[in-house]
Amino acid sequence: MKYYFKKILENTNFDHALEAVREALQTEGFGIVFDLDMQATIKNKLNTDFRKYRILGACNPPFALRSLQTESTIGTLLPCNVAIQEWEKDRIEVNIIDPAMAMQAVENQTMKEIANEINTKLEKVINNL
Repeated sequence: MKYYFKKILENTNFDHALEAVREALQTEGFGIVFDLDMQATIKNKLNTDFRKYRILGACNPPFALRSLQTESTIGTLLPCNVAIQEWEKDRIEVNIIDPAMAMQAVENQTMKEIANEINTKLEKVINNL
């Protein structure tokens, strides 16, 4: 079961890809509530080298509010995570959670409808990269 959207960005460096993702998210109304640098975290905590890998917590405030008003415990599935990783020089993979898939476990039809709306926006993000 595929639980994410995926896009490979060729001929671009990691920093440029990261900025492009941020801009595409912003265009669809998403802000970044956290930016986790996994490469630095793994180095600092485990003294192990790891590829460039960032996790962005993307949040669209109107959708977040509607979600929390609809399902009080939905915060356990927020925000929408976006993973950006460098597999090789100038080849970046972007993965974005598919909220419709994530909501399959939630037994709330209204929440599933909200997830489908968010899904449409996140598909635009990945397609616009």
